Amino acid sequence: MRRHNLDLVIVARTEHVQWLTGPRFGWVYEPLAALWKDGTCTLVAPNEAPKVHAADNVVTYEAQWLCTLRNDQRRAAVDELKKVLATQGHARRIGVEYSCFPKHFGDLSLDDLDDPLDCFDIEPSLFKLRRRKDADELARIKHAIGATGAMYTKAREIVRPGLNELEMFNTLQSTAVEYLGEMLTGTGNDYASGVPGGPPRNRRIEAGELYVLDLGPAFRGYFADNCRAIAVDGKPTPLQLSAQKHIAEVFPMVMETVKPGASCRGFFLQVKQHLDKFAGARFDHHLGHGIGLFPHEAPHLNSHWDDVFEVGDVFTCEPGLYSDELRGGIRLENDYVVTETGVELLSDFPLDL
Repeated sequence: MRRHNLDLVIVARTEHVQWLTGPRFGWVYEPLAALWKDGTCTLVAPNEAPKVHAADNVVTYEAQWLCTLRNDQRRAAVDELKKVLATQGHARRIGVEYSCFPKHFGDLSLDDLDDPLDCFDIEPSLFKLRRRKDADELARIKHAIGATGAMYTKAREIVRPGLNELEMFNTLQSTAVEYLGEMLTGTGNDYASGVPGGPPRNRRIEAGELYVLDLGPAFRGYFADNCRAIAVDGKPTPLQLSAQKHIAEVFPMVMETVKPGASCRGFFLQVKQHLDKFAGARFDHHLGHGIGLFPHEAPHLNSHWDDVFEVGDVFTCEPGLYSDELRGGIRLENDYVVTETGVELLSDFPLDL
């Protein structure tokens, strides 16, 4: 805020409200948060003040009338925030998220001047700041990752020809809920067998298929993202085993190559060159991405971005190979955190088929 000469920052994205103030609000609500240059923070919360928060003061708006959700919550939240801002002094230059800055602030008047508000897009800065995970954020991510470990253990116990994909999905969701001890705040991603990915279908899985399970449970807003491939009948073919071995060779490359300042695009191209050596199969997606309060964050292990790894990044690495002969394909995905000297593996689960 000092660098950009901002008097005030107002955020409306649920993830940014949580990042600044602590509480996680459901997607049906539209909270706001305001941060003054002296560090004073106001949270505008739906219905009632949360029991735990990091704001200096909390005001509320009525998000529901007789339990019915209002569809004009943003207007109501802005009205309450205006009352607070009117008592806080002058603010002429304000940081906002251009992607979702409420038009309701168009008539905002914080002093007796006639000058229009000078708005600055703070969103790129917020996304950059969110890359470096604090200890409490990393703890939540690790807990979510632990849930994926429990899910893979359960999947290996129950997988068999004839199992319905919906049964696998339901069982794994239940496993994650039991592990976390509460409802998930997100889930994902792929639960279809015999194909590279997709949602679960009302379909029975078949012998010879590989079951790609790309799992992304979220704990109190923070996402995990891991993938394993499992042979439905427990009898992977020589081709499938060879592909699995080739893919798994990427993970030592992560430990050897990734460190602060290393190029994400360069690492993507290095891994793609390795995977492309496996004849008859394709690798046609990103190599990975950051995770946190959103399933896909920076850094981007992708040729369309030119990021570099930074200390505190939590990211995925998900090499894969796909072909009809592989009966769908194989994707293996691990989570890592970037340290001062390299990376730490966060998902030490078996990689075998």
